[in-house]
Amino acid sequence: MPDRLVRDFPLFPLALVALPGELIPLHIFEERYKTMMNECLQNEREFGILWLSDEGLRENGCACEIDRVLERLDDGRMNILTRGTRPFRVIERREHLPYPAGTVEFLADREETVGETLLSQAREVYADLVKRATDRDADTDELATMGAYAMAATVDFGLDAKQGLLDLRSENARLRLVTRLFRAALKRLDFVDRAQARARSNGKVRFN
Repeated sequence: MPDRLVRDFPLFPLALVALPGELIPLHIFEERYKTMMNECLQNEREFGILWLSDEGLRENGCACEIDRVLERLDDGRMNILTRGTRPFRVIERREHLPYPAGTVEFLADREETVGETLLSQAREVYADLVKRATDRDADTDELATMGAYAMAATVDFGLDAKQGLLDLRSENARLRLVTRLFRAALKRLDFVDRAQARARSNGKVRFN
């Protein structure tokens, strides 16, 4: 079996999409997922988050590692902070474990040269969005290391958009997509600013 295939990989269907590099807080309360997380902690292994959408369970997900346990309760419930690591696809479900699992294939990007213009353009629009949304400049050193996943992991996109990023096997394609998403977010911020300005003016143009 190729190294990219892993049997009995723990799977956690959720109403969210995780991306590599994204921090995801989780509250674990079901018995099967308590068992899953305790095994992952004990064996220092990853588990996979799959989006349970209205159309059903998606087959492409993101593996995650437990960054740290924030809180353990007496009944076994726990609050944990997880971090996305790498994308995968479910090949088949495995039903013999006390929690959901499957045989998964970890997905590699196709070989290509990442376009410098695409990358710098994405980082520039991302920096504009950070400035507009937080009134703070993006950290220059950090920005210089960020790819599409790293930038997208810090922005609250819709789930369809995040799943679209996760499904792409090309960094150039992801950079194009995040640039469009960042520009759309900037336009929404412009719209909100204009709407708030109109509300403050009671519909009248102010000259002072």
